[in-house]
Amino acid sequence: VRVEESGGGLVQAGGSLRLACEPSESVRTVDVMGWYSQAPGKERKMVGRVTSGGTTNYAESVKDRFAIFRDIAANKVYLQMDSLKPEDTGVYYCNLQGKNWSSGIEYDAWGRGIQVTVAS
Repeated sequence: VRVEESGGGLVQAGGSLRLACEPSESVRTVDVMGWYSQAPGKERKMVGRVTSGGTTNYAESVKDRFAIFRDIAANKVYLQMDSLKPEDTGVYYCNLQGKNWSSGIEYDAWGRGIQVTVAS
């Protein structure tokens, strides 16, 4: 399964961005939608993780500011980021876990990452 992110860029502090993640599989097969970020010189960390059953887990630093959701019609998973701060700057990665309905083969796919820069 291939995953491609889009929507990154430069934004002023306090602004918003919406990142999109498009899998080569139908998003209906996705069981876990995750977004991770990696700041320069730091390790990759979880931003948020949402299951198809509705369980959500967001990093404390982004709670009430970021939200993960999917649009079945668009076949995309999104990360809505509001009230952005300079410390949110980093490369953002989409991670999708699921199972192909035809083959039953499970997948755990990562995108290549997309840059988000928040200027102060």
